[in-house]
Amino acid sequence: MIHPHTELRFISNEVGYGVVATKFIPAGTITWVLDKLDREFTPLDFQNMEPLYQEILDTYTYRNNNGNLVLCWDHGRYVNHSFNSNCLTTAYDFEIAIRDIQRGEQLTDDYGYLNISSPFRGINEGTKRKTVYPDDLLKYHKVWDNKIKKVFHKIKKVDQPLVPVLNPNTWDKIERILNGEEALASILSNYFDTEKSTVPSN
Repeated sequence: MIHPHTELRFISNEVGYGVVATKFIPAGTITWVLDKLDREFTPLDFQNMEPLYQEILDTYTYRNNNGNLVLCWDHGRYVNHSFNSNCLTTAYDFEIAIRDIQRGEQLTDDYGYLNISSPFRGINEGTKRKTVYPDDLLKYHKVWDNKIKKVFHKIKKVDQPLVPVLNPNTWDKIERILNGEEALASILSNYFDTEKSTVPSN
């Protein structure tokens, strides 16, 4: 489930639609949670579907660390890629704002951690990275981990409207991390070796 203070808007002909904040979303806010309505498809599920459904899954899903395709039920599936994204996924089936997101600003992810099956060239944002590769998680997980660590302590200091859809065990884990009782797991735990799967990904 995507943060409730967002809406789907047409961005441009080049980008298409995107998810835009309707209110200020401070750093440390949980912006998306894997919930009970999101659907997971195995490679076999995908292979047994008609081309029409395969194309939809190929466009709107991400691949988890089990190699399964996850389809978000709401407009969270329209979050666009950015090499300088303002949201990052975590090892706990939720995403977090790594910096303040202003009203009217797009929420963006780095598709480098979505286990894509083939490289694609992103829109030029003036960054050194120009292309997203299947093994980006292996290359950049430490960079992303550090960005998450810088804001993770703010989780209990800002409004969190998505807490009701978080798994209670996940919230307990967050509290243990904040209390120094448990280490923050690396985003690398989301990695899946795409060479082991024949299912296309977006």
